[in-house]
Amino acid sequence: MGIIIWLIVGGVVGWLASMIMKTDAQQGILLNVVVGIVGAFIGGWLIGPLVGAGSINDGFSIMSFVVSLVGAIILLAIVNLFRRGRVR
Repeated sequence: MGIIIWLIVGGVVGWLASMIMKTDAQQGILLNVVVGIVGAFIGGWLIGPLVGAGSINDGFSIMSFVVSLVGAIILLAIVNLFRRGRVR
């Protein structure tokens, strides 16, 4: 059941992050899921301890969703930085 939650939350988080960073037209649903899952990992690992929030693995909450979203936005910013030489 955990992998299904990862895929659903990863898809939603990746889609929202791509909408915020304006890269939605450049990537499809599969890349949105990958960005969401990797962003959730980055957010849970780096940002979660700083704000005292858990990751999606600890259970779904609004704070863990926000941490995952911020991690996905950071991931897309890094990708844009290397791809274009600037963050949009």
